[in-house]
Amino acid sequence: MLFEGSISFNIGLGARPGREVTQQEIEDACKLANIHDVIVALPEGYETLCGPNGSQFSGGQKQRLSIARALVRKPTLLILDESTSALDAESERLLQEGLDKVARGVTVIAIAHRLHTIRKANTIFLVEGGRCVDHGGHEELLERSESYRVNVMHQTVGE
Repeated sequence: MLFEGSISFNIGLGARPGREVTQQEIEDACKLANIHDVIVALPEGYETLCGPNGSQFSGGQKQRLSIARALVRKPTLLILDESTSALDAESERLLQEGLDKVARGVTVIAIAHRLHTIRKANTIFLVEGGRCVDHGGHEELLERSESYRVNVMHQTVGE
């Protein structure tokens, strides 16, 4: 969700209480979220107004701005729920590279249906019908879980 105000204002809302973030911290978070280049291409750059509910941005851009807001906090725990669902493949890849950098020293819980989003995770929890039915690394689950293997095959063929 974006609020009326500038991009810098919206990203700065992610700061820890009582702390103001610097413009450099905002830009660093935006680079990790793969939105910096889009922002600097705008006539007003980081001072561009977002409009009501971020109306001038695409769904994928809003997602990346929201992720940048979370990253500017420098969290120790980051929960991402379908964080790449509105992104094209290239934007998702670039965002994933940024998140891989952030993930060092941060516990990331990524809820995703796109399996390539979570392939590199240390541990994947396979949830079916609201229950955790298995967990392990990607290769482990490929070997022992028929439903995981079928899901991977369907998504690979569909790409």
